[in-house]
Amino acid sequence: MSRSPIPDGAAGWDAYAPFYDWENAQTLGRRDVAFWRRVAADAAGPVLELGCGTGRVSIPLARAGVNVVGIDLSAPMLDRARRRAFAKPAPARLLDSLRFIRGDIRRLPFRTAAFSMVIAPYGILQSLTRARDLSDTLAAVARVLPRGALFGMDLVPDVPNWREYRNRVQLRGRSRGAQLTLIESVSQDRKRRLTTFEQRYVERRGRDSREHAFTLTFRTLTVPAMVRQLERAGFAVESVLGDYRGRPWDARADVWILLAKRV
Repeated sequence: MSRSPIPDGAAGWDAYAPFYDWENAQTLGRRDVAFWRRVAADAAGPVLELGCGTGRVSIPLARAGVNVVGIDLSAPMLDRARRRAFAKPAPARLLDSLRFIRGDIRRLPFRTAAFSMVIAPYGILQSLTRARDLSDTLAAVARVLPRGALFGMDLVPDVPNWREYRNRVQLRGRSRGAQLTLIESVSQDRKRRLTTFEQRYVERRGRDSREHAFTLTFRTLTVPAMVRQLERAGFAVESVLGDYRGRPWDARADVWILLAKRV
């Protein structure tokens, strides 16, 4: 029997956009924004954020004075990022230092050596579900960085360890006057290192109820495998960290952070 095709990791994010910030506000007990702000402060020029989504990282970096370009394939995610950043009268410095661009991180639409740093926070590279997607992305990053420039990524190690279940209520709460319930199913394809989340958001307003369903799939490599991928793409890994305070990585670390230089 033939295997099912590997899902495109870009699928699902448009439908997720209305709920992304609400879910993260309830579940994201991470200190990644402060970490990336410290890292980006050392950039000698513009910084590119891969998969910037709703601007959760890009906007604080720009407010701290970093010249940031955020790229994402999802137009609804970018619409929310622009509203967050620019809906109210924004400081001139923010207008000058922050841009959002719709594009594919596998084929970055920038000139060679256009950035002094590239960052890939919060497991965005895990949404590259096919081996060629990751290799294409790393090659694209190498092209837009000059020699000696930094590429930093943050991976989420618990995704491949997620227990499988069906139709579990994960979150309840209110958002924009509606009662939201997240009902989730998780499946694992361990041979292909794929984790799939089937999510249903039930939105209730009075007697009216709507359901929003979508699927997100992630592929997670081990740290040694990711190091090998980076080296093949023309990077030298300088640091592998296990938390946002800079402690060294080990197999039990809560996060996997790799900092590599373009060689």
